[in-house]
Amino acid sequence: MIEILQTGPLNTVQDLGRPGHRNIGVTASGAMDTLALSIGNLLVGNAAGEAGIEIQTFPFRVRFSARHRFALTGADCAARLDGREILAWWSMEAQPGQVLELSQPLKDARAYLCLDGGVAVPPVLGSRSTSLRGAFGGFGGRSLATGDKIGVGTDVSDGFYPKDGFGVRPPVDALADFFPPAEDGLLTIRAIPAGEHDLFGRDAERFWSQSWKISSRSDRTGFRLSGVPIQPTEIVEMRSHGVMPGVVQVPPAGEPIVQMSDANTAGGYPKIAGVLETDLWRLGQARIGSSLRFCRASHADAYAAEQAIKAYLDDIIQTRRLLFQALSAMA
Repeated sequence: MIEILQTGPLNTVQDLGRPGHRNIGVTASGAMDTLALSIGNLLVGNAAGEAGIEIQTFPFRVRFSARHRFALTGADCAARLDGREILAWWSMEAQPGQVLELSQPLKDARAYLCLDGGVAVPPVLGSRSTSLRGAFGGFGGRSLATGDKIGVGTDVSDGFYPKDGFGVRPPVDALADFFPPAEDGLLTIRAIPAGEHDLFGRDAERFWSQSWKISSRSDRTGFRLSGVPIQPTEIVEMRSHGVMPGVVQVPPAGEPIVQMSDANTAGGYPKIAGVLETDLWRLGQARIGSSLRFCRASHADAYAAEQAIKAYLDDIIQTRRLLFQALSAMA
């Protein structure tokens, strides 16, 4: 069990989400940076989809009531365990009574705390993710609060771990060849033109060429982008249609909204683009007030990035297995 000693709003329990229920109006939820959560789980011996804690407001402090292996991924929060600096993207062991403290990151938006056995909250519709809008899932359907005591599941990992833990190269470095770098401070996000793209005429090209700022009105449901508005060449009355994370809609005011992890299940705004699923983790780490641009991509780009991520995760699993074999041979 762990106890929350200090937290801000919007820190929640999340896993990889609850797909398959959009037809009844239930959003998938899940981590904003699914790659960071997956890596953290693999580092502590869990399956990639176990529940962890998504932290987006700081400082954040927890006390361990038992010995647990844990990992911190995502934003580098200058974390300390009983005052001693520890590394991000690294797994290690905490002893009963030790306190983990995370400070405001210098860049990126969200950190993930993963524990051996996963966060033990009751699953709802097959997932432990928190739906804040629906007030269900996670820890009582709400953000974590000071004083909360959260259970941890049984460790079912595949063996021993090094005393000093082990870690990985952050994906932004390890996968640099497969993701476009930031240019002039602009995060580059790849997308594919969507169904109503051509309705915007010349403004469609401006969607791709201009930079967009992530508005303060953004949240886990959607990132609202500020910039020179774009408008369709004619007003078209549309029926509501299904939407999902990554869909870029344009409301009448002309400033796009990128649907995120708590995406609406349906909407009637025209769709100008769809962010590659493989790029959503990068967008999930973008901070309010930062700027981005969209880069037109192909299905081949999406496939190449998907395969690169799979190879990266497979390598972590293989490294973990080799460590187990080496340590068990020495035991």
